[in-house]
Amino acid sequence: MAVFGVLAVLGLIVTGSWGRYDPTWSSLDTRPLPGWYDEAKLGIFIHWGIFSVPSYNNEWFWYQWKGSKVKNVVQYMDDNFRPDFTYADFAPGFTTEFFDPAEWADIIQASGARYVVLTSKHHEGFTNWPSKYSFNWNSMDNGPNRDLVGELGAAIRNNTTVRFGLYHSLFEWFHPLFLSDKASRFKTNNFVARKTMPELFEIVQRYKPEVVWSDGDWEAPDTYWNSTHFLAWLYNDSPVKDTVVTNDRWGAGIKCKHGDFYTCRDRYNPGKLQNHKFENAMTIDARSWGFRREAKLSDYLSIQKLIQTLVETVSCGGNMLMNVGPTKYGKIAPIFEERLRQMGEWLKLNGNAIYATRPWTHQNDTVSKYIWYTSSKSDTGLDVFAIYTRDITTATITLGAPIPTQKTQVLLLGNNKLLSWTHGATGGMVINISDIPFYEVKSQWAYAFRLTHLEN
Repeated sequence: MAVFGVLAVLGLIVTGSWGRYDPTWSSLDTRPLPGWYDEAKLGIFIHWGIFSVPSYNNEWFWYQWKGSKVKNVVQYMDDNFRPDFTYADFAPGFTTEFFDPAEWADIIQASGARYVVLTSKHHEGFTNWPSKYSFNWNSMDNGPNRDLVGELGAAIRNNTTVRFGLYHSLFEWFHPLFLSDKASRFKTNNFVARKTMPELFEIVQRYKPEVVWSDGDWEAPDTYWNSTHFLAWLYNDSPVKDTVVTNDRWGAGIKCKHGDFYTCRDRYNPGKLQNHKFENAMTIDARSWGFRREAKLSDYLSIQKLIQTLVETVSCGGNMLMNVGPTKYGKIAPIFEERLRQMGEWLKLNGNAIYATRPWTHQNDTVSKYIWYTSSKSDTGLDVFAIYTRDITTATITLGAPIPTQKTQVLLLGNNKLLSWTHGATGGMVINISDIPFYEVKSQWAYAFRLTHLEN
């Protein structure tokens, strides 16, 4: 019996199966986080849909009108729309003629990201797959005449090592059933029964996403959305039950309280260690989730700022989900592609300081706000990575948090050469950067130092 018990435990660890869950938060919250997600650290978010057609001033502009008519459209567009133009009339313009899923997969793989989350449906209700529950308001019947979710999912799985995930909005701004339920103060849930839940079951069974990223939850409680019943099925019986992860947007008041990982709010970067896995969903275009035709170069975060955000997020126990907004014709704009490929270049040299790491005793250094820490187990015990998120302009770098020993060694990732160091005047240590000529330093934008045999 003892041997059988050991084998049973090992079986749970290998398969990731942890038993069945009841449709209650108290039960669902006991599910262990699948290990792949914690180790991944970086994902790519893709906001793409009908809002990519106007591509002006963030897609939210086009949602925030009363009724279905677009106000002041002539003021903002360079096209001559008729006076009765409605949001639905944008659909034919969502042409996606240059969408090459293999090209997208190559860019995503090159970014160093370990997972991708594509918009399957945003708040306007247009589905990027041929949903049986969205007649004539989906990417096969209208606009692209293509299964965008299916095409990208296949390219990701066939050509990369990246895991595929899907974003899905629970509600829709103008759907009659949702508006009717809302008028009843959500005492009826016809919209959920006939639209939201069937769609969620459909995308999971058809596309097997390993991330289900929910949104559009805030107007109604989780009991209206029937969230816990869906999640119990997802964790117990779905085709991705052992590997899928979900976020915390499943009803009003649920954010930062329930879910495999917390998003809490957009661009959530707490700057201190969290006691629950979190995700910093943020944008390369600082002003928008969707593509903007009027964007300026200064609106896009630099690669140095993106790496700094990644390092801060990972140091505090989170993942970063970095968003791009493709164009209506299906291209990832060069500015986005450049940032993704630059991130991948940096991670090729410094990935050991990011992937599969754990938070250390310190997150930010005690001396410099530009130094953040991660750690991982190794043959030498515990390796600590000090990541300096600025350009190196001095001959030395002072670290306040580490307590070195006589055995402590310092190595700059990307350059397999040990650096000398001395004890700091008031503690910590001083690393001598000049041991490596500046023209031999391989890393750019940020620099990761591996520290071994520390006292702390």
